[in-house]
Amino acid sequence: MDYPGNISSRSGSSASPSISNLGSSSASSGIGFPGPSPGGLNSSMFSINLNGGGGGPSNMMSGRCMCCNSNLRFPRSVTCFRCTVCETINDLIITPHNEQINPLTLDRIRALISYYGGPNYKLLEQEIQKAFTNWPTLNESFSNGRSVTLEDCGVALDQVREAYQILMELPVNIRANIIRAMMRSVESILKRPGRMLKRKEDIKFLMIILENPLLSQHNFPQESQYHHQIVQRVFGLLSNLSNELHHYLVNWFARHSTEIFRKRIELVNLFITFRLSKHPIANGPGGPLVYESDWQINSAAKVMALFFAANKQKKKIQLSEFYNTRVDYISLIDDFNTWELRSGKFTFCQYPFLVSMGGKTSIMEFDAKRQMESKAKEAIFSFLFQKRAATPHLILKVRRDYLIEDSLSQISENEMELKKSLRIEFVGEVGVDGGGLRKEWFLLLVRHLFDPKFGMFTWDEDSRLCWFNPASFEPSDQFYLVGVVIGLAIYNSTILDVHFPLACYKKLLNVPVGLEDLKEFRPAFARGLEQLLSFEGDVESTFCRDFVGEYEVFDEITRIPLKPNGQNIPVTNDNRKEYVERYVNFILNESVTKQFEPFRRGFNHVCSGNALSLFQPEEIELLVRGSAEPLEIEQLRSVTIYEGFREDEVTIINFWAIFKAMNPIMQRKLLTFVTGTDRIPGTGCANLSFKISYYGEDCERFPIAHTCFNQIFLYRYRTKRKLEEKLLRAITESEGFWIK
Repeated sequence: MDYPGNISSRSGSSASPSISNLGSSSASSGIGFPGPSPGGLNSSMFSINLNGGGGGPSNMMSGRCMCCNSNLRFPRSVTCFRCTVCETINDLIITPHNEQINPLTLDRIRALISYYGGPNYKLLEQEIQKAFTNWPTLNESFSNGRSVTLEDCGVALDQVREAYQILMELPVNIRANIIRAMMRSVESILKRPGRMLKRKEDIKFLMIILENPLLSQHNFPQESQYHHQIVQRVFGLLSNLSNELHHYLVNWFARHSTEIFRKRIELVNLFITFRLSKHPIANGPGGPLVYESDWQINSAAKVMALFFAANKQKKKIQLSEFYNTRVDYISLIDDFNTWELRSGKFTFCQYPFLVSMGGKTSIMEFDAKRQMESKAKEAIFSFLFQKRAATPHLILKVRRDYLIEDSLSQISENEMELKKSLRIEFVGEVGVDGGGLRKEWFLLLVRHLFDPKFGMFTWDEDSRLCWFNPASFEPSDQFYLVGVVIGLAIYNSTILDVHFPLACYKKLLNVPVGLEDLKEFRPAFARGLEQLLSFEGDVESTFCRDFVGEYEVFDEITRIPLKPNGQNIPVTNDNRKEYVERYVNFILNESVTKQFEPFRRGFNHVCSGNALSLFQPEEIELLVRGSAEPLEIEQLRSVTIYEGFREDEVTIINFWAIFKAMNPIMQRKLLTFVTGTDRIPGTGCANLSFKISYYGEDCERFPIAHTCFNQIFLYRYRTKRKLEEKLLRAITESEGFWIK
């Protein structure tokens, strides 16, 4: 859609109107995310089409606003133009300022406050106003005297923070005038920096402004509105810098302290929440995504992408701290569908770190249901038109004594049906699978496949994590089965008790792995490699190592060269870094290729939907394993449904008292008895359905459970002691549909 625009000369006077083409940019950059339409940062800070836009008159040219990235057209004769969307004045020619103003320093601010004739607040106000209005002055203020590099932004940020703090602590009547002058000046310089920001030295002033604690202050609506207006301009300018400058910003952000870093994340999320509150986002599925043309949200999301990249470089905070809970209230399914269409419009699925685990899980469930329904329709049409018997479900009939053999053979026979809804039948047992038999099948299968005696996986005693056994003699089909099982568990919303390290899920998502990943599941060995790297003496004579990797096969050591002729190449001070890199790669990649590749193939055969690409490796781990956090009994109690019992009657009160008093191991066993797994969903207890039902008056029978529905049936036992005895025996001696 076209809108009339305004043309501004260098002095800001109005010229003849032009047409402004508004729309969100879909250009990508070096910071991206997997999936069909990955979110990225604008690859060009500002572009000009000298031949005119869209075949227009030759005296016209076009360019993008440096703040909101809107595409604008204007006459060739102007030296600047005003954006009709965000009102930023974009200067095409730099005009030097005649007035020379000394840059601000912390010492200068202190000196003016401690003036020998008394504090000179008027002069302080004037100097702050001049500095924050003038780009060259502010950009050189608080200099640390060093050149701008990837490691150093050239600004003494600690002094900037102290300067802001000094101003905030001034007497109230004085502080108000100075802060008012400073904020107005900040708004002025952001509306018109006076130049295009192309060099790394040009953006120091943005680092200074970003440190302003007032940007996070929202005491009353007018103040909140004003500060958000300033923040949107900061984010706009930051988001539309070049890829090269974004690379610098990522490195600078990665050097923030955890406290400062967390404050920046909170600032961005607060702004996104504010902008979303301006849109009627609760229109229900199918409604227009009104935020998709909001350049402010787009800019903030891109800035958050910079912080996310910085956090991956040097982990400061948990992934969950990037989530914006307000985003969960938009129509995520519509957002996902728009994202899949590669429309070029802004979607939150472009920036999935903003979407909570619960939000992404809802998208995953939608995607799984959509694929399952598609397979079910295929089965129906196959029967109607081809007269070929088919079922909308994938039904596996397995014998408990031949669990792996039956599962593998039937999965192999039904490879094209794996995205159907899964149903399990245990041969010779009565039971209709409403979800419980499926859970039990997963539980028993995983228990067998990951048993150390089976030899498919090795275990580390320190970390209690498993890894692929490079010496395993099991055929690749077995590892393929493990991959399929994990994929099926995800698409059937079932959590598994598997103990893979994060490196496994990184490899599944093609994320590089290294020494930090090795530390997680082989900590002792990783410490040895780190000692070798940091050793200050002669490595060759002390460690006596050569370029050979080792693993154990039936209590015997097998040695594999890490490079050609590696057995004859000693590890020295000069080549030890290469040795460590090759050894880590050997353990995590090369030595387990024969095991991991069929595992990956099985996983991808099931989990090939676009929804999976929204998840980070840590989130895939939560999907598969569930949360290992301690059970929040009170939270579980708050979401429990009662059938035939009152919440306040004695039996129920006793049950929760017994549950709460159990040690963590017994709590997990009780959870397994009721739900079929000992873990809670990655989204927490609040998303775990739990039901307690009445089964009769006091008797000698044991409690029973329907794991299909996460339901436990209790009798109204006379005493708390009797309830505890019956409950403990039931959860420790039960398996399948009987008591041992």
